[in-house]
Amino acid sequence: MSTPRRMLKGLSVSTPFGCESERLPMTGERCDMGKKPWSGRFSQDTDAMVERFTSSIDVDKALYAYDIEGSIAHLTMLAHVGIITQDEAAALRTGLGRVKAKIAGDDFEFSDALEDIHMHVESALGDEAGDVARKLHTGRSRNDQVALDIRMYLKAEIKGIIARLFALQRVLVKMADQYKRVVMPGYTHLQRAQPVLFAHHLMAYYEMFKRDQERMADCLKRTDVMPLGAAALAGTTFPLEREYTRQLLGFAKVSDNSMDSVSDRDFAMEFISAASIAMIHLSRFSEELVLWSSSEFAFITISDAFTTGSSIMPQKKNPDVAELVRGKTARVVGNLMAIITLMKSLPLAYNRDMQEDKEPLFDTVNTVKACLDVYTRMLPNIKVNKETMLAASEKGFLNATDLADYLVLKGVPFRQAHSISGKAVAFALEHSKELHHLTVQEFKTFSEVIEPDIFEYLSIEHMISRRGTHGGTGYDNVLKAIDRATRDLDEQTAGTEG
Repeated sequence: MSTPRRMLKGLSVSTPFGCESERLPMTGERCDMGKKPWSGRFSQDTDAMVERFTSSIDVDKALYAYDIEGSIAHLTMLAHVGIITQDEAAALRTGLGRVKAKIAGDDFEFSDALEDIHMHVESALGDEAGDVARKLHTGRSRNDQVALDIRMYLKAEIKGIIARLFALQRVLVKMADQYKRVVMPGYTHLQRAQPVLFAHHLMAYYEMFKRDQERMADCLKRTDVMPLGAAALAGTTFPLEREYTRQLLGFAKVSDNSMDSVSDRDFAMEFISAASIAMIHLSRFSEELVLWSSSEFAFITISDAFTTGSSIMPQKKNPDVAELVRGKTARVVGNLMAIITLMKSLPLAYNRDMQEDKEPLFDTVNTVKACLDVYTRMLPNIKVNKETMLAASEKGFLNATDLADYLVLKGVPFRQAHSISGKAVAFALEHSKELHHLTVQEFKTFSEVIEPDIFEYLSIEHMISRRGTHGGTGYDNVLKAIDRATRDLDEQTAGTEG
C-alpha cells in the first residue's frame, strides 16, 4: 500500500551531494549537483591528487546500465509509496533514459572529481531533469547502490558464462560421438597406463565443465539477493517497500540484514572461486592439447586458424591459444587471492577498501568468457590423428594389467598374478618386444596356465570392451554416456527455450 504524502510531512527528504532540500537551509542558495556528497561537512576542496587516487570511474563506468536500471526501480518505488509524485518519477525516468543514451553513445564526459558512476549519473541527471534530480537519492546510500549494481551485473554475467559452458559441453559431446571408436593411451604420472577411448577422455572434460556449470548455477542463487534499501548500513527512516523494488528488479529475495547487505562480497568471492576451478579445467585441457599437438605425441593437429608461427623458425606451428588459456588461468587464480585478501580483515560494515573488488571481478568475468568462447570455436577444428593414437596404444605394455587379470581368471591370486605379469614385462623389455609379441611358450615360462587364448585377451579391442563397469571406458559405456549427455543438454535447451 502506498504511504500517503501527509505521513511524510516534517521528514527531511535527503537529496544527493549533501543537500537537504532543493535550496540550502537559511541561505536559499541552490544546491550544486556537481559538489561532493559530503561537501557540507568539509571546509576545503579535495586535493586533485586525492581525487585521482580515490576515483573508480575508469573501472565502474562499466556498471552504468545497471546503475540506471536500479535507479529507475528505486524512483518507481519512491513514487509507489508517495515519497515523490508520479510526475516527478516520470521526469526522473525520462532524464535517466537520456543519460543512459549519452553514455551508450559515447557522448558523455567522465571526471575524477565525480569519483564513481553513481555520482556521474546523478550529476548528469541534474542537467537532464533539473531540480527534481536531487530527490532520486532519497532513502539510499552509495553503499547499497553499488552492492545492487554489482549483483545485477554479476547475475547477468553468470548466466552468460553458464550458457558458454553449455555450448562447450555440446562441442565436447559432439566430438566424442564423432570419435567414439578411436583408441588412445590413457596416462597416469604422464606415463602410458591403459588404453582408453578418445571419446571417454573427452567426456571426462564434459563432466568437469558440467560441475562448473552446476557451481555457477549455485553461485547465482547467492548473488540473486537485493540489497537496495539497506542504505549506508542501518536501513532508512523512510517507508520504503523493498519487496516492491525486488519485484521490479527481478531478484529472488531481499537481503535480511542491512549491515551484511552493504558489506557482503561473499558472492563475488564465490564466483571467482568457481571461475578459478573452471579455468583450471581449461588449463588442464590446454596442457594436453599442447602435448598432443607436439611432434613427440602427434595425436592431434590444431587448425592453422588457432595457432601461430615463429618470427625466426619457419617450420614452427605453435599452440598459442591453448598456451594463453593456460596462462590466463594464473590471472584468474590471482584475482581470487586478491579479493579474498581484500575482504579478510574488514570490520562491518562498508569500507572504502571494497572499491577494489571490481577490477578482479570484471577481469575474471572477461577472461573466463573469452577463454570459453575461443575453446568452443577451436575444438571442432582439431584434426584427430587416429592411427598415431592407436599405434601409441599398442606400445608401452598397456596390456600388462590385463595379463594379470587373465591369470586371476585362471585361478591365480592377484598379487601373484601381478608379479608374474611384471616378470613377463621385464623379459619382453630385455628382448625388445611387447607382451602380445611373446610366444605361448615364452608366456608359459612364467605360468603354465597361459593358453593361446591370451592373444585375444590382450588385444586392444577386447581390453576396451571388457571395461564395462559403470563409468569405465568400455564401448557400450561410452555410447551410453554420450547418449545421456546429449539428452541432458537437449533437456536444458528445451527448458531454456520454454
